[in-house]
Amino acid sequence: MSHDLLIRRASLIDGSGREPFLADVAIDGDRIVAIGDLGHLDARETVEAQGLVLTPGFIDVHTHDDTNVIRTPQMLPKLSQGVTTVVVGNCGISASPVRLSGGVPDPMNLLGRAEDFRYPTFAAYAEAIEQAQPSVNVAALIGHTSLRSQVMDRFDRAASDPEIAAMREQLETALAEGAVGMSSGLAYRNAYHAPTAEMNTLVETVGRAGGVYTTHLRDEFAGLPEAMDEAFATARHGRAPLVISHLKCAGAGNWGNAPKALAKLDDAARSHGVHCDCYPYTAGSSTLDLGQVTDEIDIFITWSDPHPEMARQPLKTIAEQWGLSLMDAARRLQPAGAVYHNMSEADMRQVLAHPLSMVGSDGLPNDPHPHPRLWGAFPRVLAHYSRDLKLLPLTEAVRKMTGLSATNFGLTDRGEIRVGAFADLVLFDLDALEDTATYTAPIAQASGIELVVVNGMVSYRHGEASEQRAGRLLRRQVRLSARPSRTDS
Repeated sequence: MSHDLLIRRASLIDGSGREPFLADVAIDGDRIVAIGDLGHLDARETVEAQGLVLTPGFIDVHTHDDTNVIRTPQMLPKLSQGVTTVVVGNCGISASPVRLSGGVPDPMNLLGRAEDFRYPTFAAYAEAIEQAQPSVNVAALIGHTSLRSQVMDRFDRAASDPEIAAMREQLETALAEGAVGMSSGLAYRNAYHAPTAEMNTLVETVGRAGGVYTTHLRDEFAGLPEAMDEAFATARHGRAPLVISHLKCAGAGNWGNAPKALAKLDDAARSHGVHCDCYPYTAGSSTLDLGQVTDEIDIFITWSDPHPEMARQPLKTIAEQWGLSLMDAARRLQPAGAVYHNMSEADMRQVLAHPLSMVGSDGLPNDPHPHPRLWGAFPRVLAHYSRDLKLLPLTEAVRKMTGLSATNFGLTDRGEIRVGAFADLVLFDLDALEDTATYTAPIAQASGIELVVVNGMVSYRHGEASEQRAGRLLRRQVRLSARPSRTDS
């Protein structure tokens, strides 16, 4: 019998956390059909993988690729680091269900210009993805701020009961059409004024549909404990599993508090399904937020609409050139983007290594000078933190970006190498694996990624993307439970 693709003699890490083993993997169509010593089989294409590591395709659970999977479907920043599935719609901002008549509210402008928001329903967004057929799979969250933008005349207040009802109706429809859940970005000014009652009603809708609730907490600085408590209470009320986005202890005054934050996470997980995601860097990146402007950390400006000539410089340098305070310079630059060096390495390592954390890049593909996490997050975890620093075993690092992620987002038959699973696979040379993107030169493909297979199709090989793309929209098919899983105990 001849198969479509046969990968021979790979060191296989299956995504479950168990130890590697030597095996061949046979693929027919979009599925894995055999694993083991398959020396008696042949295939239309055979890949000799001796000395290489084969894992499930990486699942980037925290992206802002909502419009890029349609506008730039090759998705090279993700494909080149082994990512085969992206979860879009994080931090309360999603491309659907949105139609804009004026400017793009902050931070929805991270996703593109007004003309990029042309999907008034999730069904319209899903159709656009299917027509574009990106190189990676797409699972989509619905953003709370995006819902607000469709029903509210201004953001600096709580939504009224009729506005909440309108948001709930849009959310119910999107979840029925295959969205995997809802996200919030309560730290941002256009969601900050949403009270508990507003969030509870929407997360109830998520829970009834069996979706997941993810949140960029209301405060990642000194108010982190209270913000975590709020997220736990909202998720419990809505009976929806919770993922805290990019859990961090931000701000110099908050450094060293990772053990306390993780203890709270552990405590909540004993009675509810709770996880977090993390990126392997000590700087964040977003729009330029006056609330984060301080002289205690380095702030690097990546873009500015009114003053593009001032981009790619530290805010401090710009302020000195203009003879202004940091705050006044920031006001003049807005709207703008920034990289904030506001975390400690020790805190980040503890979050990354924690059993309840997953890996997400949080990359900003529309930033002209993006944070290096856009191109390097996943190889950095595997090569720097696992291989070189021994922070966590390779099998655990892979689990955090495959099997655990698929389970928490309800991605059926993804995130593991087993017979019957979809053939989303990454083959890499662990010795050669490196993230090459840096803060000064952030657009750079990782080295050591030999082969990426998406839905059975070889989509990336030796640094080059295939002309054919095999990604799909992954509609929610299973009901997620808010009960703690075995990994939560």
